[in-house]
Amino acid sequence: MANETVKATTLFSKDNYTWMLIGGVVIALGMVLMSGGKSADPNVFDTKEVYSTTRITIAPILIVFGLLIEVYAIFKSPKKEA
Repeated sequence: MANETVKATTLFSKDNYTWMLIGGVVIALGMVLMSGGKSADPNVFDTKEVYSTTRITIAPILIVFGLLIEVYAIFKSPKKEA
C-alpha cells in the first residue's frame, strides 16, 4: 500500500485563478473610482464631487460585477483532461 501512486487534484485550475484575478482587478477599480477626492478647502462641501455619477452609479456597478466574476470563478468546473 505504501507504493501506490495517488494523483493529486487541486480544487481550482489555472483558468479559475485567472478569472479570480480579473474579478479582483474589477473590484479594485470600483473601489478606486468610489474613493473620495481631495477638496481644496476642507470647510466647503462640494455636492458635485461627492455625488458624482462615477461614485454613485458606476463604481458600485463595477464592484457588483467583480463579485459576480468571483462567484463564476469559484463555481467554474475545471476542464476535463482527455
